[in-house]
Amino acid sequence: MAVAAATALAAPLLLSASSASAHNRPDPARDAAKLSKKLVKEASGKDAYKHLKKFQDIADSAGGHRAAGSLGHDASAAYVYSLLKKAGYDVSYETFDFAYIETQAETLKVTAPTPRDSEIKAMSYTKSTPKGGVEAGLAVVPVDATTGCEATDYAAGAFTGKIALIQRGGCDFATKQQMAAGAGAVAAIISNNTEGALSGTLGDPAAARIPTGGVTQAEGVKLAAEAAAGPVTVSADIRQLQETRTTRNVIAETKGGKAANTVMLGSHLDSVTAGAGINDNASGSAGLLEVALDLAKSREKPANKVRFAWWSAEELGLLGAEDYVKGLSPEQAEQIKLYLNFDMIASPNFGQFVYDGDDSDGVGEGPGPEGSAQLEKGITDFLDSEDHPHEGTDFTGRSDYGPFIEVGIPSGGTFTGAEGIKTEEQAAKFGGEAGVAYDPCYHAACDDLANIDKEAFDVNIDVIADAVGHYAHDLGPLTATAGAQATAKAERTTGGDTGVGASNAHDHEHGQETRA
Repeated sequence: MAVAAATALAAPLLLSASSASAHNRPDPARDAAKLSKKLVKEASGKDAYKHLKKFQDIADSAGGHRAAGSLGHDASAAYVYSLLKKAGYDVSYETFDFAYIETQAETLKVTAPTPRDSEIKAMSYTKSTPKGGVEAGLAVVPVDATTGCEATDYAAGAFTGKIALIQRGGCDFATKQQMAAGAGAVAAIISNNTEGALSGTLGDPAAARIPTGGVTQAEGVKLAAEAAAGPVTVSADIRQLQETRTTRNVIAETKGGKAANTVMLGSHLDSVTAGAGINDNASGSAGLLEVALDLAKSREKPANKVRFAWWSAEELGLLGAEDYVKGLSPEQAEQIKLYLNFDMIASPNFGQFVYDGDDSDGVGEGPGPEGSAQLEKGITDFLDSEDHPHEGTDFTGRSDYGPFIEVGIPSGGTFTGAEGIKTEEQAAKFGGEAGVAYDPCYHAACDDLANIDKEAFDVNIDVIADAVGHYAHDLGPLTATAGAQATAKAERTTGGDTGVGASNAHDHEHGQETRA
């Protein structure tokens, strides 16, 4: 009887211990939801705005910009580094050399038969004209699916000593100007094939053959019509300073967390030389910085290592991200389970765009690496739970996710539009003005503190916070079935055991096309 009584007494104790053990056992989904809720509550555009002000102050004291290789970028990187170091992250600079460029002239004039001034944007890494420019007759390349991409597009002798007008599309800008140079052209004007300004790159100084600039679609149509009516002479002055300089990425990661399950998020910190780059991309940089600081302040110990990156020289061809990815060993690349990119998250005439990981839109480049569809769904589910409308945007390779996709790392993120034009349907969905660029100050001097939509800024910072909170603990959604994801969405929307409610605990402040 004594043995039986002892056994009976022990049974509840064992059950109790078992129950307590089960309760304390790590539950990635529960821990992820808890941290996500905490970070979304803490993170806000209002708090991150102080970083925007700092970046503006830096630009104002450093020649008006924060371009890679400049004092403005160096100071911006030091600001980010110091805050993260103080917060307790393992922080490092990753230094690399690159070809610095600074445009010194970009003008276009029709000099005959009817003189008028036009506008042109110098292509990055272009050859320069002599001071004062080059004046020559205009020769138009016939339009087809691959305009200007093959030598046969240039009639023998028709482009010798001329300035070639070539429509965008079918191949990269470098190829178009190389073909034009081979046909004897002294300069190239590439016209956009969609609405908005054309701000492009030849990719590499070695690719440049002749001075090359971009004009709007409307200007291209006008020039072609004038040339069809008779001989047209134009003068183009396109000059760039180009020299080798050194710049650096800022990389910060949690001291703990499983390195084999590294979660990575990034934004580019550099601006173009035309202005301070507050939307492009102090906005993404500030949002990422604020969430990283909130994560540190939470004193949470993520199960997975969380790594943040502030890239340099994105504006010159994703050079910082490319240098980083190129330096990864196969083992290090395998450890990075996802990459999320945040570039231009506060456009003043914004659209809320999520990178199309599954290619459900059927536009452009196709799906991202396996897992990208789930990253897209994680973001859209969160936006849906907060009643924020959204659309997909193509993986065109025009931002820092590009190098990660190339090595098979699942990628995603958000973007609020650049030089693309907002449609009537998008204006009805997101507000703002149809027929106007998402960011009218894209790559311009007016991209300053006044060029920010605080509502979009706040929403996208919440997206960053939600993603950091979830993936810091739980990578299960990357391989989740559709059914499992639907269950997760239902839990998120109802605010059930996950602890994630249908709305943020803090108030929002108020109320593209991609880049080449």
